[in-house]
Amino acid sequence: MYFCAHAKLMPERFKDIAALFKIRLGFFVVLSAILGWFMAVDTIDLNALLLLSIGGYLLTGASNGLNQIIETRVDGLMARTSNRPLPTGRMSVREAWVYSILAASVGLFCLFSLNALSGWLGVAALVSYAFIYTPLKGKTSLSVFVGAFPGALPPMIGYVAATGDFGIEPGSLFAVQFMWQFPHFWAIAWLAHDDYQLAGYQMLPFQAGRSKRSAWQILMYTLFCIPASMLPWALPSGTPMVGDYALVVAILCGIMFIIPAAQLYRSLDMKHARRLMFASFIYLPVVQLAYVLDKL
Repeated sequence: MYFCAHAKLMPERFKDIAALFKIRLGFFVVLSAILGWFMAVDTIDLNALLLLSIGGYLLTGASNGLNQIIETRVDGLMARTSNRPLPTGRMSVREAWVYSILAASVGLFCLFSLNALSGWLGVAALVSYAFIYTPLKGKTSLSVFVGAFPGALPPMIGYVAATGDFGIEPGSLFAVQFMWQFPHFWAIAWLAHDDYQLAGYQMLPFQAGRSKRSAWQILMYTLFCIPASMLPWALPSGTPMVGDYALVVAILCGIMFIIPAAQLYRSLDMKHARRLMFASFIYLPVVQLAYVLDKL
């Protein structure tokens, strides 16, 4: 009977671990790392690709787990997070620490197995997200700027994992994802503003919250995504990473990204914030995939 009961609990435990690690979010993070890796390679090394994928997934999961450990109390205050494993008590904090540290250890081992620089970038992503960005969320809206750094590291880590070198090429991939972070996250913050207020978080650009001023800043940062997306084509070295095809796709995607941001500025309506959020989910992988296909 004990083993039968335990077997029934196992699927629920796996669901809780998946929620702790945010595995669906992890897919998009790892995808950007893989696309960054493809930007640097001419031949496919399946072993290296597997190490990058596993390492990136586990490190992302560990970062999310540590974030939820630190935010257990405030997660219980917000409707969007109150059903997570820690605030509901389905998982203990001690258990979450074990899962997170184990995932971080294996993830970093995978990245260091590729090369030291990609491993140290992984350490930087984990530490800055969990131990700098997360505590800042309750203190200042500038936490979004701080959080954009670890959020933009995956394509750089992928590129560096393939080359072992850091330079302007992975830096340009970082810049594209860095600028994308702002309209992406502010669209989410617009939708979740009331929830964030309950937790004492000021995540929109200005204290007034869903205001014309905040919407204007969101629009401006969405506009900045276009020049940022042109960087891999316009490298100062004179040797572009991508060609004209990728440039055209990036500009067109940027224009499509701007449309819901402009609508949000005009209306301040939740439906346009939702459109901007969904546009952000489409924009980044399409642009990054265009870079890879153009390189091929």
